Amino acid sequence: MKQIAYAIALTLCSPAAWAAEKLSLNEVSQYLNGISTATAPFSQINDDGSLSTGKLYMHRPGRMRFEYAPPNKGVVVAGAGAVLIQDPKSNQPPETYPLKRTPLSLILARNVDLGRANMVVGHSFDGTSTIIRAQDPKNPEYGSIEMMFTGDPVELRKWVIHDGSGGRTTVILGGLKTGVKLPSKLFNTSSAPSR
Repeated sequence: MKQIAYAIALTLCSPAAWAAEKLSLNEVSQYLNGISTATAPFSQINDDGSLSTGKLYMHRPGRMRFEYAPPNKGVVVAGAGAVLIQDPKSNQPPETYPLKRTPLSLILARNVDLGRANMVVGHSFDGTSTIIRAQDPKNPEYGSIEMMFTGDPVELRKWVIHDGSGGRTTVILGGLKTGVKLPSKLFNTSSAPSR
């Protein structure tokens, strides 16, 4: 029993356990700028409390795609400066918004600089993860994005979009696989996205 207690004590005192600390804005900016392409499974908690799952595709700068699993089967595509939302259940044409009017534009920017004046409105550490809340400093009414990063190595694990009307959408990422080859047609916003 003493050996088990000793092993647990050693584990708790190991460098990995006490070395975790808040990532700097520069470290996080460098990490995001270092991502060119990535894929990840995701779970999304919608503002009404419902849960969706699917797969995320990212091609920085400016492109992202969310493919939702059944029964949802929706698609959200960011590309060519626009965000296109297709909900097959609605029987309506896809909705389109300018990407720059969404908080996602902050992580899809060509050059992410979280140190820019008034962009970061929250920067904290919960003992495990660094949490950064950012907004467009010129247009805070567009909402904000709260991102959670783990360190060693740095990895984006989750984000929460706070929209301008007070709604909240949480996206929790599975393992982010970077440096993958992605066809450009995944990010086509000129027509309804195909699956």
